[in-house]
Amino acid sequence: MSNDSAPSGYLGGELLSGTATASIPVSRPAAADAEPWPSPAQAWYAVSIFALSLLVNMLDRGILTLLVEPIKHDLHLSDFQIGLLMGFAFVLFYMVLGLPIARLVDFKTRRTIIAIGISIWSFMTAFCGLARTFPQLFLCRVGVGSGEACTGPATYSMMADLFPKEKLPRAIAVLNFGFYAGTGLALVIGGSLAQMFINLPPKTLPFIGTIHGWQLTFFIVGIPGLIVAALMRTVPEPKRRGVAAENISGAHLKPLPVRDVLRYMREHASTYVPMFVGMGVQAVMMFGIASWGPAFYIRTYHWSPARFGLVQGVLALTVMPLGAFVGSLIAERYAKKGYDDANMRAVLLGSILPIPGYIIFPMMPSAFWAVTISVYALFTASWVGGPINAALQSITPNQMRGQVTALFLFIFNAVGYGLGPTIVGLLSDLVFHSGGQLGPALALTVALLAPIGVLMMWLARKPYGRSIAESRAWG
Repeated sequence: MSNDSAPSGYLGGELLSGTATASIPVSRPAAADAEPWPSPAQAWYAVSIFALSLLVNMLDRGILTLLVEPIKHDLHLSDFQIGLLMGFAFVLFYMVLGLPIARLVDFKTRRTIIAIGISIWSFMTAFCGLARTFPQLFLCRVGVGSGEACTGPATYSMMADLFPKEKLPRAIAVLNFGFYAGTGLALVIGGSLAQMFINLPPKTLPFIGTIHGWQLTFFIVGIPGLIVAALMRTVPEPKRRGVAAENISGAHLKPLPVRDVLRYMREHASTYVPMFVGMGVQAVMMFGIASWGPAFYIRTYHWSPARFGLVQGVLALTVMPLGAFVGSLIAERYAKKGYDDANMRAVLLGSILPIPGYIIFPMMPSAFWAVTISVYALFTASWVGGPINAALQSITPNQMRGQVTALFLFIFNAVGYGLGPTIVGLLSDLVFHSGGQLGPALALTVALLAPIGVLMMWLARKPYGRSIAESRAWG
């Protein structure tokens, strides 16, 4: 066990001995904790459906990045407005309803919440194809953002009830394959569809009117999500673990008061705050690069959407899953050596190593060298996903996991997805005064923000190790 850890009986500021109790009611786990974990077949089947839902989520979310140029042309938009569509519009729904939905996640049937979210974002993706003005497309993108609000907290809450803590990083790494596969398919399939439809002349359809090629792309990619929503109903709802006896009334789980959730997070602020801020800052960089990547290669190296989609899609399907798996192995190796802060050690490595690559690749004189260097950056950056999500679930009691995860995802998306594309667009418009200068805008974004993200993860490491030691009293 790491020397950075507190005694394993310590929780909420008090020692659990004699009559002492924790200030938050998580010290007496419910009877479900004594039951066997779900069978591997059940657990991994659930992961496969979760990954599939994440795949279609990323496909619907990411298709816009490949359609920037025709949308900008047809709707007469600036880079700043495109940045708002890729970022702020997507997270607006989450900003308004994310936390209330997360309240339901902590005591209602989670698979139903996920299925509803998938259905909503699929319909709204298709409706993007009906937009004819910036406000209309903005509102449709707000609807697409509903998926993250409904699915993220519920999925991670269920994962923590399907796998023991020591197996959770690897399970989440496999889950993240849906993220990478969705990103890759959005690039490969979306790029091919975009190339196919962009050059089509406008068509007039009954009851709809005249539509452009990019609008047809939205119609097509919105359909698969409805199938996944139906499949979600076949996933068994796992019994909740790490639930306080005080939180159960008969056969029903009672919602934990918000004040208790806030009090718990306040008592563990030294762990949660740097984790949340660090991931928010890193998300700004990652979403900024991902959102403007297609436009960068198209403007700088004169690639077609199809070429960019094929190259970057293959990387997303190969390099990023491999990186995620390596990150989970690093976390497991640290855990086997007895480090309570194992997950955060892996996160810290995955935060530091990609920085040079992300600064250098957009400054390269040729597409070959830009892609080559980005392979290194993508591989090492992918180490973070599994360990950081496993870390959050491992230190959070069950009856508040949905709400804490929702807050984490809110910061990750509202700050990252909301500001990342917008900041790059602003730097392009205001600092470099040219849409052709996306490379310097991307490099400057990383150079300014990366050190802050690394500092936050370093500050979170020791407090996280103490929180893991404390969690043994209730988990």
